Amino acid sequence: MGNGNICVMKAILISTGDELTCGRTVDTNSAWLAGKLLAAGIQTVSHQTVGDDAAEIASSIRAATERAKIVLVSGGLGPTPDDLTREALADVLGAKLVLDEECLARLEEFFRRRGRQMVSSNKIQAMIPEGASPIDNEIGTAPGLMARFGESLVICMPGPPAEMHAMFESSVIDLLPASQSAVAVKVLRVFGLGESNLSATLRDILTDRQGNVIVSTTVSGGLISVTITATGDSASSASALADRMAVELTRRLGPVIIGTGDETPASVVAKLLVSRRETLSLAESCTGGMVGAMITSLSGASGYFLGSAVCYANTAKRDILGVPQEMLDDCGAVSEPVAREMARCARDRFGSDWAISLTGVAGPDGGTSDKPVGLVFIGLVGANTNKVFRHVFGSSREQVRLRAAMTALNHLRVALLEGDSITV
Repeated sequence: MGNGNICVMKAILISTGDELTCGRTVDTNSAWLAGKLLAAGIQTVSHQTVGDDAAEIASSIRAATERAKIVLVSGGLGPTPDDLTREALADVLGAKLVLDEECLARLEEFFRRRGRQMVSSNKIQAMIPEGASPIDNEIGTAPGLMARFGESLVICMPGPPAEMHAMFESSVIDLLPASQSAVAVKVLRVFGLGESNLSATLRDILTDRQGNVIVSTTVSGGLISVTITATGDSASSASALADRMAVELTRRLGPVIIGTGDETPASVVAKLLVSRRETLSLAESCTGGMVGAMITSLSGASGYFLGSAVCYANTAKRDILGVPQEMLDDCGAVSEPVAREMARCARDRFGSDWAISLTGVAGPDGGTSDKPVGLVFIGLVGANTNKVFRHVFGSSREQVRLRAAMTALNHLRVALLEGDSITV
């Protein structure tokens, strides 16, 4: 999609710290920075994580400057012996660290305003590599650093997210070279199609990485996000390219696209119920209230959600919902008739327009040859709808429950979009 390539300014992000490399802390700085850069028309081509090793940090910075015009480093500017980014930058520049009197004065004032004595170890934070410039830290003690290396701009910022965010917003964004291009991002949310099937359907688009529109996929929480990144010489042209690709993806994928951005089956169902002025109730067994939790996590759920009966035991299905004991005895709790009756009873008990039921074998135990682990029956009842869907999900207990909950909501989404039709 698009006519020819537009040169996009590229950036590489480097996060430092042993707490990141050993998994104790999740690197949120890179994700935040990548989003800010993209909004400025700058494409992040790599996220890197390096431990507290000056030589490794220096090596990463050198390598990054060979691939990108902008290198942003976060972490390693504190006063402790394992804060080694300033030494690494000095190594890259072939320079020595020198005391910056203005930085030292700001540090001393920082502690004085707080009625604290500055310890000698903090003085290292006023040491700046020759050839580099300090960047004010408005809420912390560690100044940032900015330097040129070859044709690249290298900027080092503190690791604590609050300090890094503030420094980027107040200073760093204005130090970055202006991009000659604009970038538009559009995300389509897909549910009900496996990642391998999606890849097969979009193979030609996903493998085309050379044009002005790039499409990528990620899987999280049972949903696939299809991200369209379009580059143009203006915001309007980039947006138009993204929109055209979205139309093509919608043509190919059809109803498995449930929404855009960060929408979920629950949020889409909520909008549809509100627009139709209809209500929902639930009867959950194997999911143990998970569908209800998804619904009630949304603001305004009281406007369309009447309630849920979590009936795990057969006696609860009988005594709370009203499922006949003979049906439970003859068919078993995990069966089409029981799922249908659970949904019908829930709709009657709560007086809702719609009701969903779920009953299944979440595992890892309890499966049989006839009713394997992962088997879930989902009932859906409306004014003119009486359906039961049979699914067999993965063997992981949490995956079975999550997929069942989201699939149940997706069945309701489809029914709301198609209109109330009867299938008995």
